[in-house]
Amino acid sequence: MNMYSNPHRTPPEASSALPPPARPQRMPWKVSALLAAVLLTACSSTPLPPWPSTPATRTSAPAPLPRAQPGTVVPAPLGQAPQAQAPRQGAIASPLPPPAPLVVQNEGPMAPPYGAAVAARFPDPPVAYSTPGLGPDRRAFTTNAELGQWLHSLADPAPRGPTRTKLLNLGMSQRGEPILGLLLTRAAGTEPANLDTSGRPTVVLIGQQHGDEPAGSEALLVISRELTHGLLEPLLDRINVVVVPRANPDGAAVGTRVTANGVDMNRDHLLLNPPEARALAKVVNDYRPILVVDAHEYTVVGRYLQKFNAIQRYDALLQYTTTANYPEFLTKASQEWYHQPMVAALKAQGLASDWYYTTSTNPDDKRISMGGTQPDTGRNVNGLKNTVSLLIETRGVGIGRMHIQRRVHSQVTAITSALRSTAERATNLEQVRSFVARDVSAQACRDQVVIEAAATPTQRELDFLDPETGADRSIRVDWNSSLTLQPTKTRARPCGYWLSASSAPAVERLKMLGLQVMRVAEPGSALADIYRETARESGDRQDVIGTIAGGKGIVRVQVSPVRSAIDVPAGSFYVPLNQPRANLAVAALEPDTQNSYFANHLIDELGNTARIMSPPALVFEDIN
Repeated sequence: MNMYSNPHRTPPEASSALPPPARPQRMPWKVSALLAAVLLTACSSTPLPPWPSTPATRTSAPAPLPRAQPGTVVPAPLGQAPQAQAPRQGAIASPLPPPAPLVVQNEGPMAPPYGAAVAARFPDPPVAYSTPGLGPDRRAFTTNAELGQWLHSLADPAPRGPTRTKLLNLGMSQRGEPILGLLLTRAAGTEPANLDTSGRPTVVLIGQQHGDEPAGSEALLVISRELTHGLLEPLLDRINVVVVPRANPDGAAVGTRVTANGVDMNRDHLLLNPPEARALAKVVNDYRPILVVDAHEYTVVGRYLQKFNAIQRYDALLQYTTTANYPEFLTKASQEWYHQPMVAALKAQGLASDWYYTTSTNPDDKRISMGGTQPDTGRNVNGLKNTVSLLIETRGVGIGRMHIQRRVHSQVTAITSALRSTAERATNLEQVRSFVARDVSAQACRDQVVIEAAATPTQRELDFLDPETGADRSIRVDWNSSLTLQPTKTRARPCGYWLSASSAPAVERLKMLGLQVMRVAEPGSALADIYRETARESGDRQDVIGTIAGGKGIVRVQVSPVRSAIDVPAGSFYVPLNQPRANLAVAALEPDTQNSYFANHLIDELGNTARIMSPPALVFEDIN
């Protein structure tokens, strides 16, 4: 299935009675089936804005953040950090309090994993970034206490000029560390309702979901400072921004990929088991971003040296949402309005980039895969919330502090490009989101829905570095492309899903995803597809790398839908698909996928859920 197969298709009709895209409205208490039928049949056309093909679509790089010139005052993160000596001309001292006593995290000093010839390929950028963790004598990256001090210093309760800032305490990690964010806006206030009425789309920037990937966190401290009173602040005339520099404080403290309980949180955004993933879900629900940027780092040597006798060469690997049922117009916006300008911005700074890719931990498997197609990562789950959702990965895992300034520069360059793209396309993006929300909602009870999709196997030339000489080495590899997905399992799209009264744990997670769930107020019946089990085995959740950390003990089941009239008791639940985030319900509730709530024991029995295949003659009540 080519996501770009028909970029000018006529938009399908959408329900005029749907909740406004800004925030799905709850159905009134005790709504009858007659009203449900009206909601599904009352339609109007929502036009898609024309796709610009003129120079309005920026394909050249924006001006980079300039270096300080003599006599110019700029925020400290763009220049050398003030040390014991007097600040250099053109820089101002940071208002942060003195750093906390040095706490060594990560692995400390390490032997370089390659020689001088390779290292010479990655010179420092022409600007030195300053954060607590980027000092020249530091062995540790910014601690969570220092990160909190940094954000607190920017969260001025009294607005300085038109910009308002607010420190966000998003929750606690499993070891009791605060997960902090910073809201930056020129709206009338800092509450989500103020942002909704500001006429400006919101961007959410997330760093360090994996604790051993520090460059994104350090870069987002720079970005937060520049948005507050620096070179990026004028963008707030067009956008609101929420910055979450460190999503996994516990992993960052000890330099591990996973959370304190051993879960890879970036494979858990549909299940929402760890509190860290729930905190990010709440941010997206509260602030309804049009763009989510997820900053990561990737393995540089390791299995690439083992399999190909080569070293990764790219400064940044990029990807947007690639999962089943992602709206094609958001794919087009991701490609044309974000990916292309970002590649140009990196190139203008002398930074090499390519599509994100990875390879299995199995030494005999030499396939290279783009990022996964499963609806479990932040990139894919946030995409199914009808956002543009971007992954930015810089070269960092396994090389300690090597090239840290260049890694941060790559992140700052790419994130700045995404912010500028959003500001330039603010009106178009809101129109696209409005169309997509209505389009997804209008598909309930219609046509087919993809249950699972796979990447397309092909081959391509991929550039690496020779580990001895540092020279480019082109290697032809087996390449699994996620840009074109192949549906492997499809079914008729239901009107919604019924869940038994015992499925409250699943209902709780669905609501955390921002889905509307209603309780059946009076007993009735409905036409449904029930699931008949045809095969079962146990196993672990897998991605393109291998077994997912914390993803063990799932039920792998094969099913065949069987049409039947079912009794629907009072107190059970109904998840309608005539809502903007309907595709998340499909991902969670079709039982025969590895990320489903049945496979992961949030729904105990197949008989506790069914696919409702016609508008149900039921009476519902809303649940809070």
